[in-house]
Amino acid sequence: MNPGRVVRPAKLDEDLRVFVGMPTIPDAPRLAFAHDRGSFTRATRRCLGVGRCVTAHGGVMCPSYRATGEEMHSTRGRARLLFEMANGQVVTGGWRSPEVAEALDLCLSCKGCKSDCPVGVDMAAYKTEFLAQRYKRRLRPASHYAMGALPRWLRLLPAWSFNAVAGGPLAGPAKRLAGIARERTIPRLARRRFTASRPNGSKATLTPPAGMGVALLQPAGSRGRLLLWPDTFTDRFDPSIAADAVAVLTALGYAVELPPRTVCCGLTWTSTGQVDAARKVLRRSLRTIEPWLAAGVPVVGLEPSCTAALRADGPELLPDEPLAAALSAGVRTFAEVLACHADELRERASGTRRALVQVHCHQHAELGTADDRTVLAALGVEAEVLDSGCCGLAGNFGFERGHYEVSMACAERVLLPAVRAADADVAVLADGFSCRTQLRQAGTREPVHLAQLVALALGAGGSLPTG
Repeated sequence: MNPGRVVRPAKLDEDLRVFVGMPTIPDAPRLAFAHDRGSFTRATRRCLGVGRCVTAHGGVMCPSYRATGEEMHSTRGRARLLFEMANGQVVTGGWRSPEVAEALDLCLSCKGCKSDCPVGVDMAAYKTEFLAQRYKRRLRPASHYAMGALPRWLRLLPAWSFNAVAGGPLAGPAKRLAGIARERTIPRLARRRFTASRPNGSKATLTPPAGMGVALLQPAGSRGRLLLWPDTFTDRFDPSIAADAVAVLTALGYAVELPPRTVCCGLTWTSTGQVDAARKVLRRSLRTIEPWLAAGVPVVGLEPSCTAALRADGPELLPDEPLAAALSAGVRTFAEVLACHADELRERASGTRRALVQVHCHQHAELGTADDRTVLAALGVEAEVLDSGCCGLAGNFGFERGHYEVSMACAERVLLPAVRAADADVAVLADGFSCRTQLRQAGTREPVHLAQLVALALGAGGSLPTG
């Protein structure tokens, strides 16, 4: 039965690791880890080694493994290293472990594993926890201070000065100081942010900008109130998206309102492990919109990463804050609102259009795409949803020094070749600011947001870019 075997075969259970060992690091995580009974070390034992993260295609996880082909840069590899770090027998450096730091450095925090992993390993949360513990009372990398606190810097710097640095001779020194890859171009701020037109009064209703020619499908305000969440990226970089969204929601009969002050989900601080700052930012934002939450007014997000953070990260940061739970339950994507009015959109839409769709990783993991597909079908859009995984930029990841090659390798797997091969009249739909930035900097074509596509279909916006 086994020719050539002349030694005693191993017993059936001889090489099984029955005793997993007790953790040796203090288990007092900064995040809630609600799905693991508040235990980080329990979370590190989720991985069973199934290996869906070490596949070449399909789903989102694990982009860094697909770019490098190295097990240490897979979800499974990182989970194993974190387990060994908690156990303390093989990896002995604890939170200061260089082995774990090296493996997590190329984690894009895309959250793909949270939905694609059969046992729900959430490596983005594990990375946040690791960074929070590793840099506790220690000097952080420059990118954490620069890109990790980007919303704060953008509030302090006027657009003209930011753009002068980004596009002038100071761009090189600025990138070196901020820990940004030299290959990257710093995105330019819009001359006028969307919230600059904020009406007076804490509950004043927005009106679409003049000249948008909105034809109401329902009387304005007849369908109640909505609070638009003006995230940093839409507000400062792509304000036309917010304007189109207001035009569409108004046409559908909603009264669209804005918070009276700046709000932020705290995502950039969360992803860089600055948990205390993220809590402070989110708590301040919750207090700002408390009247809307108390009144049960839905909150509409336009940026997938921020919307996902409000739905999923908020309760992890502030588990004992009722307002965080209320916002998590009350936040809606733009598509989730529109999907309820698919029949009206279908009646109003004329003609057909084709689109390539790049789904943001955090939307894939936390929000889903069913409502987006419903809206696109109602508009008569022939949509090809790319099985491309992460675009590779992933917030600050693709901008950080040392990550450029992996970032572009992720994009070149499926996304960029598909966009290059598409006909000029095919719209490239990318709701995420990271995805749009990756496409812009790759020199392919100008991507669009769902709000722009719908506004055009309803005659409430301008033409879409082509070619």
